[in-house]
Amino acid sequence: MDEVFVDAEFSELMIHGMNSIGVCLSDYQMKQFFQYYRMLIETNKVMNLTAITELSDVVSKHFLDSLSLVKVVKDLSQKEYSIIDVGTGAGFPGIPLKIAYPNLKITLLDSLNKRVKFLQNVIDELGLNNIEGMHGRAEDYGLNTKYREKYDLCVSRAVANLSTLSEYCLPFVKVGGSFISYKSGTIEEEVKQAKGAIKILGGKIKEVLKFSLEEAEAERSFIVIEKKDRISAKYPRKAGMPSKDPLK
Repeated sequence: MDEVFVDAEFSELMIHGMNSIGVCLSDYQMKQFFQYYRMLIETNKVMNLTAITELSDVVSKHFLDSLSLVKVVKDLSQKEYSIIDVGTGAGFPGIPLKIAYPNLKITLLDSLNKRVKFLQNVIDELGLNNIEGMHGRAEDYGLNTKYREKYDLCVSRAVANLSTLSEYCLPFVKVGGSFISYKSGTIEEEVKQAKGAIKILGGKIKEVLKFSLEEAEAERSFIVIEKKDRISAKYPRKAGMPSKDPLK
């Protein structure tokens, strides 16, 4: 990464936000975050990566939100968790997690190849190791023995109902690991409706943690689903089915 001079406003917002969740960044990590922000904004001018572009919003609604995973996984800095980020989009939460916790092993999965190329550019520019971008659908990779039930954690901020997300994500999680869904808004009914699907997929809801982010209006939640049993070979179903006909 070339010499990066971090904007004072960015630095102030990041320090305040990180302090609020107990995350400490080095000067180099701060530079990595700022370079990521710059690449996100520049690339977003020619490619639809995010509707959130204001500096304060990127810090709070993307970076801070992504790193809030520490609220439910307390030892992120101490273990070499293998994590797959399903439907990562512009790299959230996977890339912020990798910058803040270099010990993590991260896979970024997205169905749009041009987004994966952007992610690879970010990985190369920031000099990140033990992180890969993959282009494809969760339904296909979830059946691949190289990735099936191989991860300690699966995370996703993708916009889909919890039943559908569980069929995308639980196939990647090893028994004893967890799928952690980032959600916003009211979730009680969605969680209730997903319990049957989660059981079918070998999971069990372990925790639902509600929280709010400073400067961000929406209420946030983490739904932590523990993988209790190996998943049936029937799942995930073929591409498109989990969203068209969610398990009940």
